[in-house]
Amino acid sequence: MLNITLENAGKQYNHTWIFSDLNATLASGQPTAILGANGSGKSTLLQMIASAIMPSSGTVSYSLNGNIIRAEQAFRLMSIAAPYMELIEDFTLTEMICFHRRLKPLMRNMTTAELIRIMQLEENAGKPIRYFSSGMKQRVKLALAIMSDTPALLLDEPVSNLDQKAVEWFRGLIGSFGGERLIVISSNSVASEHDFCTNTIRMEDYKSRAHAEPAPMFL
Repeated sequence: MLNITLENAGKQYNHTWIFSDLNATLASGQPTAILGANGSGKSTLLQMIASAIMPSSGTVSYSLNGNIIRAEQAFRLMSIAAPYMELIEDFTLTEMICFHRRLKPLMRNMTTAELIRIMQLEENAGKPIRYFSSGMKQRVKLALAIMSDTPALLLDEPVSNLDQKAVEWFRGLIGSFGGERLIVISSNSVASEHDFCTNTIRMEDYKSRAHAEPAPMFL
C-alpha cells in the first residue's frame, strides 16, 4: 500500500506561484485525476508527486506499507509516461524495451516479445523508433509505464496522439493492469483519460490561494 501526502504544497518559478496550499492524499487503489487547462501547473504537480522536482513550499511525503520512503528514493516506486519524455529514437523497439527493462522490471516477468504483442506493434519490432508515428510512440510510452512493475503509475495526458481505437486499447490496459496501484492522471479534462478516477484535484482551486509577492518599495 503506497501513500503520497502533499501538505500545503506549492511551486514558484521566477517570483510567480504556479499553485500553492495544495493538500491531498494519494493512495493505492484510489486513482486521482489532476485537471486543468494548459499552463495551469498539472505537469509541474505530477513531477512534484514523482519527486522529480521539489516543492517551493510545503511537503510531499511517501510511505510504502507503513514505512517512510525518502523523497530521493521515491522515483524507484514510479512509472511515468508524459509528452515531454523522449524515447531513444536510434533504438529499435526491441532495443528500447530491453534498455527499459534494465531500469525497471516488467510485471509478471513479461518477455520483450510479450510486451511488443501488448503494444500491437509486432511488425515494427526491428524498426528504429525515429520512424514511428506519434501515435505509435505514445503506445510505446504508455505500455512501458503501465507494464513496469511499480506501485505507482503517473500519466500525463495519456491519450495524446491516440486515435479512438488506441484510446480503447489504453483503457483496456489500465483496466487489466491498473489493479491496486496508485494511479495519477493529468488531463485537460478529456473524459476518456480520467473518468475512471475516484478522486480529483482541480488546479484552479489552488490559483486564488497563490502567494502574493510583496509590492516593491521605492525610496
